[in-house]
Amino acid sequence: MTNTNVPTTFYGLGIAPKVLEVLDRMKFKVPTPIQHKAIPLAVEGKDIMGIAQTGTGKTLAFAIPMVQRLAQAPGNGLIVVPTRELAIQVEETIEKVGVPFGLRTAVLIGGASMEEQLRAIKRGARILIATPGRLIDHMQRGTVRLNTTRILVLDEADRMFDMGFAPQIEQILQQVTKDRQTMLFSATMPRDIMTMASRHMKLPINIEVAPQGTAAERVVQEIFVVKREMKTVLLAKLLGQYRGSVLLFSRTKHGAHKLNRDIKQMGHSVAEIHSDKSLSQRRAALEGFKVGRYRVLVATDIAARGIDVKGIELVINFDLPDDAENYVHRIGRTGRAGMEGRAISIATPDQADQVQAIERIVRSQITLAQHPEVETHTLYRAPAAGSGRRPTGGGGRSFVNKSFARGGRRRFR
Repeated sequence: MTNTNVPTTFYGLGIAPKVLEVLDRMKFKVPTPIQHKAIPLAVEGKDIMGIAQTGTGKTLAFAIPMVQRLAQAPGNGLIVVPTRELAIQVEETIEKVGVPFGLRTAVLIGGASMEEQLRAIKRGARILIATPGRLIDHMQRGTVRLNTTRILVLDEADRMFDMGFAPQIEQILQQVTKDRQTMLFSATMPRDIMTMASRHMKLPINIEVAPQGTAAERVVQEIFVVKREMKTVLLAKLLGQYRGSVLLFSRTKHGAHKLNRDIKQMGHSVAEIHSDKSLSQRRAALEGFKVGRYRVLVATDIAARGIDVKGIELVINFDLPDDAENYVHRIGRTGRAGMEGRAISIATPDQADQVQAIERIVRSQITLAQHPEVETHTLYRAPAAGSGRRPTGGGGRSFVNKSFARGGRRRFR
């Protein structure tokens, strides 16, 4: 695995002096590991496959080389991302670096005005940030042509594949000129993405600054096991115990709406963000959360990768994710950029298999916790097939953890 030691400044990474001046004005002083490894290769025009956990500065790792190379020669840049929120946040970073060089941007996303997007394109946008579906719409209308794309970035590639965008990605890749630089960034690297990369990238250099699926190093992870009807009671206690901003994940849109209502009744300021909300509503909720208007933001997994908010104290998984890999992306919203964070999950006694799946992804045991005012319960799981172990604890299931009546914390065995 690539060494993660980093220099103390951005100097020495092949960054042009004027770009360094911009970074200095932005108060970016020390590169993250992915920036340290990716930038020198990217400014040389190399194809890159970057694997890094969420919140490690991947956007700046491709924004700096893209701006620098487009400022030096003709051509356009294209950044493809899975969600609308992520597209907006990527544009914010690109604009900060690119505006001093006269590089205009356009965001092409569903739920936003097509006319405004066309105006942005006609004004001479040289960098497009797009979700796959809306980009295909523009391509079919003839309002966007990709034959001048000099640099292509696929950001959060695994999420795009999870969301079923593989056919659109293939269609986009077919239209982009072969003589291009391609940078692919992802938290994990499934086989489908490796296959696609081998077909469409030129001898890509693999950069991995953390094992695939690694949870943020500075995030304290805990899990409470309670009866289903006690989850909201525990949530109320947790929101009273912690004072900072809280990102709360619900499995469904209906669940998010109900949680929003319950949290308001608890006396906390709260907003919700999911696919039933319009783009303007989602923007308002996210902006309100950023500035502190809302202390709690309730989200479905649509927000697991698209929220870039500094200083989130706590992530709560009110519902465990359907896909264990989404756990990594959820908790990566806290403990970002070297800050400490905390992630608390709430499970029911029948969810041992889901907990085990998450532990396999993060490659560690998650601390089982208790609350002095809420009863925690025994968690059971079936023994591995062919293990030869006799099930204990009754009911043909293996005993995992005793109740916390005597206090203290236990780990999964």
